[in-house]
Amino acid sequence: MARAVGRETRADLRNICHAWLHGLPRSGLAQARLSSIIGVRRRLTAKALHRQVHPFTIFLPNESDAMYQFEIERPKTIAQAVAALADEDAQALGGGQTLIPTLKQRLAMPDRLISVTAIPEMQGICSGADGAVCIGGATTHHDVARGAGVFPALAALAGQIGDPAVRHRGTIGGSLANNDPSACYPAAVLATGATIVTNAREIVADDFFQGMFTTALDAGEIITEVRFPVPRAAAYVKFRQPASRFALVGVFVTRFQAGVRVAVTGASEDGVFRWHAAETALTADFSAGAIKDTALTGDMISDIHGSGDYRAHLVRVMTGRAVAAA
Repeated sequence: MARAVGRETRADLRNICHAWLHGLPRSGLAQARLSSIIGVRRRLTAKALHRQVHPFTIFLPNESDAMYQFEIERPKTIAQAVAALADEDAQALGGGQTLIPTLKQRLAMPDRLISVTAIPEMQGICSGADGAVCIGGATTHHDVARGAGVFPALAALAGQIGDPAVRHRGTIGGSLANNDPSACYPAAVLATGATIVTNAREIVADDFFQGMFTTALDAGEIITEVRFPVPRAAAYVKFRQPASRFALVGVFVTRFQAGVRVAVTGASEDGVFRWHAAETALTADFSAGAIKDTALTGDMISDIHGSGDYRAHLVRVMTGRAVAAA
């Protein structure tokens, strides 16, 4: 069983990540912890993980001979997974692209991992009666890229995530539950007004994302499906951070009969957000020039990759390119 030491709360992890993004300690966090979270982000590809150790061998930083044991379960139904997650020491596991590096750095130490990737009812892509694209929470990025052809912009987004190793392991549900401020799927969900279906309820996109690494999910709640309305026109354009392949800035633009929605990822300290002023301008005139003088408010991330002003500039440029590509 895992040793109950060094356990970080969700709020602690969020503060660590926030401090890392700003490049300075916050809330009394030790520099060693900041170094750990930097190490987590740099090892977010499955290729790097497989090159180091077996994915379920967890080592202490700088102590390659030290390891701890934990249990892993692979339930076959959603009901079994929910029952297993009722244990407060259990943690849901999707593709493991964030969780496994986090475990290796001792930023989380669950006694049990509950893998949801073997649940058939959480896998696959289908069309709903209303024409929406319905994707199971345990569906990999690779399968979305290959199977969401009726929504080309979404398929293209999935095909840009990480590298082939990441796309074959990472899942849409895991990405959304983690809500990394530079992840791609949150922009697609927010731009389409998608519905997040869990084992307990349905959550509309505008209510789901609640800040960096924070969502409306309750403890033990599992994303079982995501329902994407298909817009008349759409495009996703991102400026990649070349090392991690996360979005330094990514913009998803959709055009529905009722109007335009614009969602931005990678730029804001608060995570993914809708650019409402651009939506208004583009609903009136769907052209890249319509946002030339449109105001962009909010606190932009400033780090070693780019200042807040640089990211704000990229938001405008990427939005214009997405409009032109839609």
